[in-house]
Amino acid sequence: MAPLGFLKHLKGYYSKTEDLPVLSTRSAAGLSIIFTLLYVLPFYLSPITRPSPTLSRDAPSVIRARIRFVTIACAISTLVTIRTISIYARVPLTEIFRLLGWYPISIFDIARCLLLTALLFLGPLFEKGIVEGGWREWIRGRALYNSLSNWIGWRNYIAGPITEEHIFRSLLIPLHLLTSLTPTHILFLTPLYFGIAHIHHFYEFHLTHPRTPLLPALLRSLFQFTYTTLFGWYASFLFLRTRSLWAVVLVHAFCNWCGLPRVWGKVEAGEMIGPIGRGKGSGRANEATVQVADGRLGIGWTVAYYVLLVAGAVAFRLGLWVLTDSARKLASLGV
Repeated sequence: MAPLGFLKHLKGYYSKTEDLPVLSTRSAAGLSIIFTLLYVLPFYLSPITRPSPTLSRDAPSVIRARIRFVTIACAISTLVTIRTISIYARVPLTEIFRLLGWYPISIFDIARCLLLTALLFLGPLFEKGIVEGGWREWIRGRALYNSLSNWIGWRNYIAGPITEEHIFRSLLIPLHLLTSLTPTHILFLTPLYFGIAHIHHFYEFHLTHPRTPLLPALLRSLFQFTYTTLFGWYASFLFLRTRSLWAVVLVHAFCNWCGLPRVWGKVEAGEMIGPIGRGKGSGRANEATVQVADGRLGIGWTVAYYVLLVAGAVAFRLGLWVLTDSARKLASLGV
């Protein structure tokens, strides 16, 4: 696997030998560590961003302050990255913006990445939309409005996806592509920074839950590191295949909204799905419904969920390469 002509073209600005790395691997790794620390450390250096048993990370004041800090971190990291590439690769600013995935914006690539991701979450979408009746809110646009009407929503679906994908995909991957590392190594290496950046939640959880035993807290953090790294691999794959920052940002926001898929247990709903029949003489719906008030559903709904979950996973695997094939790709990843 070797970089495509676009990256060879960038390296060609630097040397007559295009295979000669523009940046050392040590330099790329050092900058990645600095950017990661710059992103995370301010959360705990300031009393207005550091949670405690009496101050939750979900408090609006904490969220607002953290968004300010990560915005500054993104700005500094971006300037350093652009300056580094311009000095060592000697390329125009417009070429750097292309390398970072800022433009051109391909609506087609964005739509295909979202479709691919939706296939993976086919079961959860069925549960949210059909079983829980959320499709009504989706059509009215109320779901989006409700999600973004508070600071937790802004953090989870706007600030978090934009700043994290900007740092860990748009900046770190191009820096590593200018080294001697192959795209395969980059695909599996750079998401580790993303996973490590979430380990701080262990310390955060310990601050807000001081009475929780150490082992459960460690297992919780290990689990979080695992699924954030897995997502990082997927997002890196999409970025390498499409060179679209906006595609991975929207995929990140979508995954945050869906949450982790249910892989065990029965599906339940929180509202009445609809009447079976009419009550005699009253003209009103009979009390018997598909779903009773305590959220219990027939086994058929659970079976349908898991069938869709498996079918979606199979469709995701079949469409992984087809739906991410783009002429704008940063690197050629062999099947």
